Amino acid sequence: MDIPDDVQQADRGRGSARPRVCRDFKHLNLDFQLIKDESGKRKLKVEAWFGSRKTSAAIRTALSHVENLITDVTKGYRTKMRFVYAHFPINASITNGNKGIEIRV
Repeated sequence: MDIPDDVQQADRGRGSARPRVCRDFKHLNLDFQLIKDESGKRKLKVEAWFGSRKTSAAIRTALSHVENLITDVTKGYRTKMRFVYAHFPINASITNGNKGIEIRV
């Protein structure tokens, strides 16, 4: 998996608009290595020893998590909240200087 040049491994979030993100993969029995290929690009290498089908699924899941972390650091995510009701309508208003929400049922 390729790692972009603007993503740093030990970024503490200082001087950047995006906060530091981290994820713990200690519960997975995988080896993670940050290597450089012959062209000088950084890559993340994930290895599993004597893996089964479950272990190969864990590798793909870990790579997907790392891709999502890289996307969060470089581009960011926009979170939307939607109110859905089945029978009674829900009314909401934003209060406290766009920092709070008041829900009336």
